[in-house]
Amino acid sequence: MEGALASASAITDQRQKIEQYKLILSSLFSSNDVPQFKLFIDHMVSDYVPLVVSRQLLQMFAQDLGKLEPESQKEVAHYALTQIQPRVVSFEEQVLIIREKLAELYESEQQWSKAAQMLSGINFDSGIRMLDDTYKLSKCVQIARLYLEDDDSVNAEAFINKASFLVSSSHNEVLNLQYKDERCTKLKIYPILQKVYLERILRKPEIDAFAEELKGHQAEKIASRMIYEDRMRGSIDQVEAVIHFEDDTEELQQWDHQIVGLCQALNDILDGMANKGLTVPV
Repeated sequence: MEGALASASAITDQRQKIEQYKLILSSLFSSNDVPQFKLFIDHMVSDYVPLVVSRQLLQMFAQDLGKLEPESQKEVAHYALTQIQPRVVSFEEQVLIIREKLAELYESEQQWSKAAQMLSGINFDSGIRMLDDTYKLSKCVQIARLYLEDDDSVNAEAFINKASFLVSSSHNEVLNLQYKDERCTKLKIYPILQKVYLERILRKPEIDAFAEELKGHQAEKIASRMIYEDRMRGSIDQVEAVIHFEDDTEELQQWDHQIVGLCQALNDILDGMANKGLTVPV
């Protein structure tokens, strides 16, 4: 590999140089050889390769990452991000693609927080590479959704707040839920969302329907975190699969208000996106 890279580097004609590097990169994807990939990345970010060449080759590398086996893809991609970091200003487009590819992989493995962290590392406010507001908004909503999958309402709320500044109509009047986006009414949990938003009393069948939509780990994970952080008094019986709550009305009401506020903020953002004609995945 070192010899092949040295030979390509010695080529004076830029077009031929790029073609030779492309052949090397293609052979690497065929072999799935992680150590050789690392040598290639080291070479690309070195002073031996003109920036106009390394950008093009690292762009191809980033776009084709999905061809690697998952574990190889993670190792190679993380290595690339580390090696590029000292010169990240020169490779912002390539870093963005690498982060998006890794986020896709982590999301497919249901590693929600890792996917969110990978996307949150994108420099949305770069003065070198301008990202339009539509892209920024979609990523902020995606990151918030990923954090919510792991019940991380704190980080989710941070990105919801960022998204709110990108939507001109984020401060809406009281939501009319027989409104503007028909897709919401098709959700199984629509009745309970409507009542929670309007602060109405919930009936047992509605609560049962909502519980069916939760993933197995979510109710226990939220409760255990709240008990550990002393935000709620109670205990969890994992053998019987029961959560015992102690009388702690004030804390529970505060938690309810936080959940309502978070859901309302996210609904406002999605509503604003729909008003602007942006596609909102449900």
